[in-house]
Amino acid sequence: MTDLMTTASSARRAVSSIFAGLPASDGAGVKLTRLIGQPRLPDLDPFLMLDHFGSDDPDAYIGGFPSHPHRGFETVTYMLAGRMRHNDHLGNEGQLDPGSVQWMTAGRGIIHSEMPEQIEGLLSGFQLWINLPARDKMTAPRYQDIPPEAIPTVDLGGGGSARLVAGSLAGRSGPVEAGATAPLFVDLALQPGSSATIPVNSGHNGFAYVYEGSGDLGTPAIAIAAGQLAILGDGAILDVTAGRAGARLLVVAGKPIGEPVAKYGPFVMTTDAEIREAIADFRAGRFAG
Repeated sequence: MTDLMTTASSARRAVSSIFAGLPASDGAGVKLTRLIGQPRLPDLDPFLMLDHFGSDDPDAYIGGFPSHPHRGFETVTYMLAGRMRHNDHLGNEGQLDPGSVQWMTAGRGIIHSEMPEQIEGLLSGFQLWINLPARDKMTAPRYQDIPPEAIPTVDLGGGGSARLVAGSLAGRSGPVEAGATAPLFVDLALQPGSSATIPVNSGHNGFAYVYEGSGDLGTPAIAIAAGQLAILGDGAILDVTAGRAGARLLVVAGKPIGEPVAKYGPFVMTTDAEIREAIADFRAGRFAG
């Protein structure tokens, strides 16, 4: 971690710190890079985890994510390349194609799997975990399966564009029905040397993850390379300028919940007692009511 300790103006966001991802594996041996949820950055309220998976080696992803439970939070899967199929114990099934999003609210409990629909080629994307406030943790589970064509692409001018998954940008709204955290989720593409200004709600915690190219982020501008996660200070505007090779990056922000967080594997509650209850419910077959 590089702690920059910069102070933004009242309107423009600065980069407060930079993190490199850590190699990790999950599911049945899927190799990935963990950005949020690692020891140096255990969470960023309301965000609990951010993983970047990407490989053209089938051995790095073919095991997928077999059946496993969740309770108390939301998972967001954003596919860049390749295909995965999800199933759950309630009978829901769907396919994640390149450019699609699955926004799953686990609520009181879901047991699901996410498995590759390919045995060769590139599989690439992200999974983000977003906490739920205590009042919503035992809500009924639901999915928002969003095909690529339902995600608007916003022309930012000057060589920039953004796929808008959630939140608002340039008078457009993303297709996700947002909850208490009012998230912004933008996939930003900038041509070499081009700039963009992204509005971000003041008081919301946010980050930017450069996954291709490089760029200068924040005010004052700080150089961010591919594979680095920038934590953003407060403010209402994020300035981004792409490097010589252009830039692709996620810009994500959300309203902090400000409640205690108790985590145990796939369960995220507010107390240890609730974690024990989740484990007992799962073992006794009472999951999801």
